[in-house]
Amino acid sequence: MDRIDRKLLTLMQRDASRTNARLADEVGLSPSSCLRRIRRLRASGVIDRIVAILNPARAGRSLKAIVTVELKEHGEQQMRQFLDRAAGEAAVTQAYAVTGSVDAVLVMRLRDMDEFDGLCERLFRERTNVARFFTLVVIRTAKEETAIPLEATPG
Repeated sequence: MDRIDRKLLTLMQRDASRTNARLADEVGLSPSSCLRRIRRLRASGVIDRIVAILNPARAGRSLKAIVTVELKEHGEQQMRQFLDRAAGEAAVTQAYAVTGSVDAVLVMRLRDMDEFDGLCERLFRERTNVARFFTLVVIRTAKEETAIPLEATPG
């Protein structure tokens, strides 16, 4: 990945709705060269997907909760089952197996506390492998970024 690729990716992470002609102009390439680079970045998997980022409040999902989860049983199969169940919930936007004092971390975008209660019932209560869960409700967001920083590689 060279300097132009990194510039293209940085621009696309900020606003992927730019036209190919505009991107080409901003990085100093012809439109055909720019399109070839973007296609190569997609084919190589550097560009995973292109999405629209919604305003959560306007989409009716203004409540954000971060939940840490401790499992009763800690095998790979138990972790996979829990993460698969969590990933199947529409309100769960991120689900991670983590190191440290907890086993998993979930990030949720919810309509309200009633939706959260129902989700807790399905994921954390009876007949689940969850020993404990702790919920953090976000009251203010200082930074929420989707872009991955791209620096030049040494050498």
